[in-house]
Amino acid sequence: MKIRFLFFSMVTAGCIAMMACGNKSGATTGKTEHGGDSAQASKVFVTRNITPEALVKIYEALERKAEGRVAVKISTGEAGNPNYLKPDLIKMLVEKVNGTIVECNTAYEGKRMTFADHWQTIKDHGFLPTFHVDLMDEEGEMKIPVRDSTHIKYDIVGSHLANYDFMINLAHFKGHPMGGMGGVLKNASIGVASANGKANIHTAGYQEVVEGLWDHVENQDGFLESMAAAAQAVHDYFDGGKKILYISVMNNMTVDCDCVATPEPVKLQDYGILASLDPVALDQACVDIIFNMEPSADNDNKPLIERINRQHGIHTIEHAEKIGLGSRKYQLVNIDE
Repeated sequence: MKIRFLFFSMVTAGCIAMMACGNKSGATTGKTEHGGDSAQASKVFVTRNITPEALVKIYEALERKAEGRVAVKISTGEAGNPNYLKPDLIKMLVEKVNGTIVECNTAYEGKRMTFADHWQTIKDHGFLPTFHVDLMDEEGEMKIPVRDSTHIKYDIVGSHLANYDFMINLAHFKGHPMGGMGGVLKNASIGVASANGKANIHTAGYQEVVEGLWDHVENQDGFLESMAAAAQAVHDYFDGGKKILYISVMNNMTVDCDCVATPEPVKLQDYGILASLDPVALDQACVDIIFNMEPSADNDNKPLIERINRQHGIHTIEHAEKIGLGSRKYQLVNIDE
């Protein structure tokens, strides 16, 4: 793993020299380190504005209309964590698509492990009564097929997933204690999985129940590869990926996930919103933005870079590309211009 980390650091150093991310737009519209001018590069749209209007605008830029029963997958945030996507920011988009906020219980002790505590946290964070909210595993779970069965043989998700025709994967990009980072791939995999499904992914298929989970989390790359496989399963579930889209908000970014009750302080400036129909390209673009930032006293990207490298977080994206979920090649399209 150390060799992989060193290689990625070398790639990143070269990427910093190639890209100019310190300007106002913060993005190129042609070449990127993973993109080039190839016709096969996935489009990743970007805006430097983080407003309700910008969120709707970038959704519309994808030109894929959310229709039918629409699930909007977010993290409602652990009690005590202030960094989750706020109701005021997402309200305009959720109302536009007549969406339902969907979540599942956690597999760790906290204020989202039981349904009673989870509903209270959802209320405390302002999602009720503003939105329709659904805890998808409240009435059970179901298994959906995976294409990559290297570790997990199926993905265990909340049974209410069957109630939806379309999904907007609305992620808050940030770090993650175990995965290194949390973007749309994490939001689709761990986020849509039931509590037992989370155990299945974290243990790379070793066990499918929460009890005793943290005694068997030791295969780091297996965990990361299982996240990629589960994200692909959810992608495929929505009409082979034709009825799902991906948005990532880069604000309030710390090294910790929204699942951490007392996260480390925010050391990065807010960046913007990115969106794509390709979750692999989207997560890769977010990572590249972090690694290519010009550090300053009030914009310190070093802790998040170290967290991603230490947990081998890039491997989730690598494996997702390997199994055919998407491409790390992308072209940034700035919708502010």
